[in-house]
Amino acid sequence: MTRAVLALNAGSSSLKFALFAIEKGDTASSPSRRIASGELEGIGSHPHFVAHDATGGVLVDETWAPVPPGTPAEQAQHGPMATLMAWVGKQLGDVDLMAVGHRVVHGGPDFIAPVRITPGVLARLAALTPFAPLHQPGSLAPVRALLAQYPDLPQVACFDTGFHHTLPAVAQAQALPGDYAARGVRRYGFHGLSYEYIATCLRARAPHLAQGRTIVAHIGSGGSLCALQAGRSVDTTMGFSVLDGLVMGTRCGHLDPGVILYMLREEGLGVAEIENILYHRSGLLGVSGLSADMRDLHAHAGTSPAVTQALDLFVYRFAQQAGGMMAALQGLDGLVFTAGIGEHDATIRAAVCARLEWAGIRIDAQANAAHREIISTPHSAVEVRVIPTDEETTIRRHVLMCLG
Repeated sequence: MTRAVLALNAGSSSLKFALFAIEKGDTASSPSRRIASGELEGIGSHPHFVAHDATGGVLVDETWAPVPPGTPAEQAQHGPMATLMAWVGKQLGDVDLMAVGHRVVHGGPDFIAPVRITPGVLARLAALTPFAPLHQPGSLAPVRALLAQYPDLPQVACFDTGFHHTLPAVAQAQALPGDYAARGVRRYGFHGLSYEYIATCLRARAPHLAQGRTIVAHIGSGGSLCALQAGRSVDTTMGFSVLDGLVMGTRCGHLDPGVILYMLREEGLGVAEIENILYHRSGLLGVSGLSADMRDLHAHAGTSPAVTQALDLFVYRFAQQAGGMMAALQGLDGLVFTAGIGEHDATIRAAVCARLEWAGIRIDAQANAAHREIISTPHSAVEVRVIPTDEETTIRRHVLMCLG
């Protein structure tokens, strides 16, 4: 009997999804069979719903007028989850939806493995909102909507922080008074569902890297690096929050805390204003004054000193923090690029690898321009690969692990 699992990846204004067929006898390690995938974007402004089948064919591409937020009950009946679930029901026909898996940004110190969501679990996850105030509510909104609409449908939380529970204690620690650590203030790391997928790919495609020392670069609108030792996370550039580490589309990345004190004391800014600056007005957008989109910046490269500065800073911080990951690993065997910029931007890959030539990295310009999987030369001391990520497949695996 065929059943299905729905994987959801919710953002503040978008909802990505993938629908997987589950055959009798399938386990978490069984190959996945994707039925459809897509995104509902522009939630709360100009909703746009697009979905594709397993071959990339368009199943639906629809835009409609904005829907007012409404009450929780109205959202459950007419909101984005209701729209998606109605479409999924038609798509499945007689196939049963066995469970829904959710990407949950923060699991705190306690949730390190996928867990079936109960009212008690949901309350504990909501209590973690202070750790990820702009992301956790968006992760949990679809959970609440489905609980209201389909209370008996199993739901599983899959944590972006979970993969990093293997960080050694010294890599988790913040140099703060001990009572902060007791309250859960430490380095967690994020993008874990993506890193887990890449680690799984390496075991199948490049066992020598899977057992060695590899840096994985998940770089898109958000970005981080992860140091993998034998497939386990031993360090990462994001820490307590998704603000730390690399320069991102609109997020600042690594920042001297004194800058925040300056904003508070000298400029008299409030928490909400500072939060807005650090999350939404910084990064590539803030430095360039033009755009958070790397494609826009490339199109204006050489025409604006601010754009050039943004690109240079992005590459500099990447190379600088990659050096830190090498120190954590005590060497380097492989470098893997993934996510939007990592998978599609040959110019950025070439620039950061050129800054890392001191580590023995040499890339093949033609292979890089053609976006081949292996882009390093045969004589490179470090093997460099480009592997597309698939967080939804990791969510499917977690659902099957959790439900047995």
